[in-house]
Amino acid sequence: MNSNQELSGIKKLFPLLAEKDTNLRKEMVAGVTTFLTMAYIIAVNPNTLSAAGMDAGALVTATCLAAAIGCFIMGFMANLPFALASGMGLNAFFAYTVVLKGGVPWEVALTAVFVEGIIFILLTLFKVREAVVNSIPINMKHAVTAGIGIFIAFIGLKGCGLITANEATLVSMNHITPTVIFAFIGLIVIAVFDKKGLKGSILAGIAVSSILAWGFAMIDPKQATELGIYLPNGIFKYESIKPVAGKVDFGFLAHPKDVGNFFVVVATLLFVDFFDTVGTLVGVASKANMLDENGNVPNVGRALLADAFATTIGATLGVSTVTTYVESSTGVMEGGRTGYTAITVGVLFLLAMFFSPIFIAIPACATAPALIYVGYLMLSSIHNIDIHNVTEGLPAFITVVGMALTYSIGDGLTIGIMSYVLINLLYNLFASKQEKEKISPVMVVLAILFFIKLAFL
Repeated sequence: MNSNQELSGIKKLFPLLAEKDTNLRKEMVAGVTTFLTMAYIIAVNPNTLSAAGMDAGALVTATCLAAAIGCFIMGFMANLPFALASGMGLNAFFAYTVVLKGGVPWEVALTAVFVEGIIFILLTLFKVREAVVNSIPINMKHAVTAGIGIFIAFIGLKGCGLITANEATLVSMNHITPTVIFAFIGLIVIAVFDKKGLKGSILAGIAVSSILAWGFAMIDPKQATELGIYLPNGIFKYESIKPVAGKVDFGFLAHPKDVGNFFVVVATLLFVDFFDTVGTLVGVASKANMLDENGNVPNVGRALLADAFATTIGATLGVSTVTTYVESSTGVMEGGRTGYTAITVGVLFLLAMFFSPIFIAIPACATAPALIYVGYLMLSSIHNIDIHNVTEGLPAFITVVGMALTYSIGDGLTIGIMSYVLINLLYNLFASKQEKEKISPVMVVLAILFFIKLAFL
């Protein structure tokens, strides 16, 4: 084999290397923007998983390292601008439901995450996950994008404190606090920058809100602490990963009574992660106009494989399920289109292992403007939905509202697909042969699996 053939083989394995005429500056800005909107995971993941008895300091390092490896795999292997890290919701399920409520040792819970990753690798290699992504109708794909838009805007509004819990109405508007003011100043900065055509608008909004929040913490540290605003506690800090790494434990298999519970945990992780990832990939790629002529996500098989590898590797490092982050949409909105964006995020996560006090100190009110603004941008895909065709429009609507109201991309997609299949199957019973709607067999199988999951798991 000559050197040209070897080079061609390497480019086939790592398509990023074949990328030409890439605007690296734009990709790097996109990567920085994505990282800043998801940097909260550096603080939140250790805080959540440490409730299960794991070492918090080691978890900071493990969280950053797992995220970096996932981003590198996504960037080099799939050449897509999607970032990965330990998934929110999945980490809470790991710590509070599996370990604390279920009494499962955290080492065994990590083993469940490891097994989940291996199953995902097999499902991806056999193109099962790819078939699922490609089977979703185009109207539903646009609905996923819009639904994610409302969902992440809701996260932003909640993060800055404008929306709060209410026993009578579930949610309601909160008092106007300094965090709300800082967030909306950041949002105004983003809007003005964008209107003027200035680059880095989202990054500018995050920076302005962070500076205002830290300035407030210097003036009134007590109230700032009550609002979740903290000054960086130093600059440099590194914790050993040893207390949580390499703790995957299959010893429980010696006790048959534990095997059933173990696989219930694995099945739950599979369902949640599978459809959160599918929804994120479809929604963000759709908004970035990255779907091909058939409405499919480019390199989706490789993207899903990157996600699966990252989960498996993350379990060995000591963290819960690693998944593709919806915050990747902020980088996409800044022009990120290639794996260089994901690699930039990965590099920043590696740096964060040593400078974690700074990134941990970026408050939720500073990332809120980015999430709200990107939510607004993603909602625009709703005009692509054939809303006048009720068999397409109604399931799309259910998907959109379901994601925000269930606070889950996966759950919103679940009820959306179930409604799509049921409505179209019932319609076809009474429609003439020419009027029958085509339904993918994969969608029917998914609807059945979703029903089983909701009924029995």
